[in-house]
Amino acid sequence: MKKGSCASLLCALVVVLVVLEEAWVTEAVTCNALELGPCLGAFTSSQAPSAACCNKLREQRPCLCGYIKNPSYSKYVNSPNGRRVASTCGVPYPSC
Repeated sequence: MKKGSCASLLCALVVVLVVLEEAWVTEAVTCNALELGPCLGAFTSSQAPSAACCNKLREQRPCLCGYIKNPSYSKYVNSPNGRRVASTCGVPYPSC
């Protein structure tokens, strides 16, 4: 094989592995809104999110659309404070 073909094949393989790993991590998450308890103060006031909040928010990222669609949780996650917390924690706000 030519060097360019090998490099392209290697890049494609790396991309596939990254996508598969992301899918595996997503499947491993158990969606439980109660795990976002450390974020409650930040969701309901102008309080800055704690490190524990940001860690849990990152962990629960695959679940955010489900929380947004659930009337019990959407008032927190879909609020301006919820968007601010996500932004502060570096978690992209989902477009569901």
